[in-house]
Amino acid sequence: MKEIQLKDAKAKLSSVVDDALNGNGSIITRHGRKEAVLISYDDYQRLSEVPSFGWLLTHSPLEEGDIPERKPARILKDDLV
Repeated sequence: MKEIQLKDAKAKLSSVVDDALNGNGSIITRHGRKEAVLISYDDYQRLSEVPSFGWLLTHSPLEEGDIPERKPARILKDDLV
């Protein structure tokens, strides 16, 4: 992702937007600090629809034994009986 100064982005906004539509977003800087990012609306939608952790777990391709058994962090009184 390329960096572009705000004043330059203003001067050639149409070109910056075309770059974003072609998959080449831009980081807008002001006084040398990164202030904003310009990406296509399709990229924005894809990034803003993050699945929940529960959905990821239930739809993962894990099989039996992929995740090792965990030992309890501490032994509770009820476990001693």
